[in-house]
Amino acid sequence: QVQLVESGGGLVQSGGSLRLSCTVSISMYSLNTMAWYRQAPGKERELVAEQISGRHTTTYAEFVKGRFAMSSDTNKNMVYLQMNSLQPDDTAAYYCYVDQLYLGNKRTYWGQGTQVTVSS
Repeated sequence: QVQLVESGGGLVQSGGSLRLSCTVSISMYSLNTMAWYRQAPGKERELVAEQISGRHTTTYAEFVKGRFAMSSDTNKNMVYLQMNSLQPDDTAAYYCYVDQLYLGNKRTYWGQGTQVTVSS
């Protein structure tokens, strides 16, 4: 069982920055996908950024391109989301997500979420 714990959320003014962290309970070398999602009140959960094993690129949602940056530290089993130029529309609960491929099946894991609130 993989456990994910997010931290770093909070209240920030428009134009400000936050860095979210996600602690992964197992070696990240065993992961297929690492990603950040977000969910605003009354809206569906949406992908913010993802990295897929073997692909040396990060895919970003259009609404965060140029503002957010996803990174990871395999030595520390940590995944990060640096968020700059935050806007009120970025207000949401942010979730860390990983999955593993095992014997043809995908196992998915979610963190509990961390709240980001951007005031205007």
